[in-house]
Amino acid sequence: MKKLKEYIIPFVGLKVGKHHFDYQIDNHFFEFFEYDDFNTVKVSVDLLLEKKANMLELHFSIEGTVNLNCDVSNEAYDQPVEHQLHLVVKFGEEYNDENEELLILPHGAYEIEVHQYIYEAIVLALPYKRLHPGIEDGTLDSEILDKLEELQPVQKEVNKNNEVDPRWNKLKNLLNDNK
Repeated sequence: MKKLKEYIIPFVGLKVGKHHFDYQIDNHFFEFFEYDDFNTVKVSVDLLLEKKANMLELHFSIEGTVNLNCDVSNEAYDQPVEHQLHLVVKFGEEYNDENEELLILPHGAYEIEVHQYIYEAIVLALPYKRLHPGIEDGTLDSEILDKLEELQPVQKEVNKNNEVDPRWNKLKNLLNDNK
């Protein structure tokens, strides 16, 4: 799997202080991860990298829209995406990314790959159930929704006379006979 070179930050050459990196995320970015749930992607990522003497702090601000299909009607719609991610990078004996907010790079590392963090932040910022806004407010006119309403089970009429099915009376008699 080839790397996305524009998402590799060589921090060794950076001075101590704050550094900004801007990324425009589109469908090409998600093709790298073989993720095809999105129709179109227009997301901007503002990355603030603060280099300190013995650690790095990364602040990701993600904002944009993702066009995807509704889980109910399969109609395409634009889902706003907004997310913040904070990552602390420290240096240790070996690579460790078990903690989602702390990354440990081995001593001697000179660059950090941020594409995985951007990918996860965008995907996790989306709602679990993708629902077209027109379904929520009732303005979506779709053939699929019309067909779902047509096929929806109809509730049977409740017996209004409170008459009990005679078979139940026979069963109740069996219970009373055993006593």
